[in-house]
Amino acid sequence: MADPRLELFEAIRRDARQGDSIRELAERYGVHRRTVLQAMDTAMPTPRKRPIRNSPRLDVVKPWIDEMLRVDLTAPRKQHHTVRRMVARLIDEHGVTDLPYTTVRDYVGPRRKEINAEAGKGREQGFILQTHEPGQEAEVDFGELHVVLAGVRTKVFLFALRMSYSGKSAHQVFAS
Repeated sequence: MADPRLELFEAIRRDARQGDSIRELAERYGVHRRTVLQAMDTAMPTPRKRPIRNSPRLDVVKPWIDEMLRVDLTAPRKQHHTVRRMVARLIDEHGVTDLPYTTVRDYVGPRRKEINAEAGKGREQGFILQTHEPGQEAEVDFGELHVVLAGVRTKVFLFALRMSYSGKSAHQVFAS
């Protein structure tokens, strides 16, 4: 899923190229002027900082959770452990009753990705931001379609043009 701030930064950068002031952009998009300056400086928003919290109760069960995640590497997909199942196994097999579900969930999410990556089963994700200068690029398509013209089904040809910078489009129908 793409970061919604990425679209915001793209819109701010586009409007800034048209000469709008920082204050106008901040008011239009409902953000602080620092955010506008950051968007004008770089196309990629900085990731949000997450506080690192320690959970001493989780330290005891981390090896057991990691073992369940490693077993999931060879198990069929339908038999992978859910976080609920992990919590239930920790209670049943190890008597851990004072560990909240959310603590286990917050640990399992990133840890599952790490273990999959260590085993060579991780997914690499990438995103390339496209920038288009005004008037430089467009997408063009030409195709057939059928319309009802004066009560008669008629085959016509459609020319479609879409400008990459503005997103504006033009369409023209031809009889031949």
